[in-house]
Amino acid sequence: MLNLSRSTQLYIGVALVALMAMTRGSHFPLQNLPSASWAVFFLAGVLLRPKWVFPLLFAEATLIDVASVGWINAGHHCMSVAYWMLIPAYGALWFGGRLYAGWHRETAGSLAILVPVMALSALVCQLFSSGGFYFLSGRYDAPTLMGMVERIAHYYPQYLSTLALYVGIAVVLYIGARSAQTLLGKQSHQA
Repeated sequence: MLNLSRSTQLYIGVALVALMAMTRGSHFPLQNLPSASWAVFFLAGVLLRPKWVFPLLFAEATLIDVASVGWINAGHHCMSVAYWMLIPAYGALWFGGRLYAGWHRETAGSLAILVPVMALSALVCQLFSSGGFYFLSGRYDAPTLMGMVERIAHYYPQYLSTLALYVGIAVVLYIGARSAQTLLGKQSHQA
C-alpha cells in the first residue's frame, strides 16, 4: 500500500489539478498535449487518500468545460444530459486507482497489477462516457448496441494510450522519487 505523507499528497494534488487545467479544453498554449483528465482521476485514486478529492476534480473538469464553450454556449455539442455520465466514468478511473493503491507493493510485480487495473478502469470509463454520449446526447438518431461497440473500438485505444502515457510518466517519477529517497537515506546513515 502506498504510504505518502500529507504534504506529499498536497503537492501531488496541486500538480494533478494543474495538469488537468493545462491539458483540458483549449484555453492554454499546451492545447496540443492530449487531455490528462483520465490520468488525473486514476492517479488521484492511487495517490490521494481524501475522498473529497473526487468531487473537487469533477468540479474542476466541469468548470473548465463550461469555460471552454462559454457560459452562453452551454448548449454546445458536448454539453447535454449525457455530460453527467462523466461522473460514473471518472468514478471508475478513481475507483480503479483506489483498488490499485490497496494492492500496490514496492516491487516490480506491482506493474503486473497496475496495467490490467488501469486498462479495465479505462474500459469502464469509456463505456460510461462514450456510451452515455452515444445513447443520451440526442446527437444520434437510432443508437444501437453495435454502434456503441464500434465507438468503443474506435475511441478506447486512443484514450487508453493517452492514459498509459501519463500514468507511465507518473510511474517513472514515483520510482525516481523512491530511489532518491533511498539513496539519501543511505547517505545519512553513512554520515
